Amino acid sequence: MTTYKGRCECGDISYEVTGEPLLSGNCHCRDCQRATGSAMAAVMLFPKEGFKLLQGEAKYYDLQADSGNRISRGFCPNCGSPMFSLLEMAPDAIAIKAASLDDPTLYHPAMHLYTSSAQPWDPIPDDELAKFPKMPDM
Repeated sequence: MTTYKGRCECGDISYEVTGEPLLSGNCHCRDCQRATGSAMAAVMLFPKEGFKLLQGEAKYYDLQADSGNRISRGFCPNCGSPMFSLLEMAPDAIAIKAASLDDPTLYHPAMHLYTSSAQPWDPIPDDELAKFPKMPDM
């Protein structure tokens, strides 16, 4: 079983999660674009039972997804690093931003989500990853 460790930029928040991701993908939705200030968010969804906050506490901002479900986006209140997302549609899971990992090479995306919102200045590569115009059925 793999243990993933990560932290925010300033180090106020650190975490570890043990287990394998339920899902890993690059999300191109407008919410993720705004939350990251970039073209997409690289996310890994894990069972909450394997997650452990080692230090600090994230501040959360709630928003409504296009599905009508709530998303709580967690970030460091000191440096602003995006860290976690809690999803109403998957209450027993936590989404980790792959860039927050101490070793981001452990991230292996399996899909591109919300390709319909991808920005033309950052085209989705023509790779073997599954591509979904919106969120696939979970």
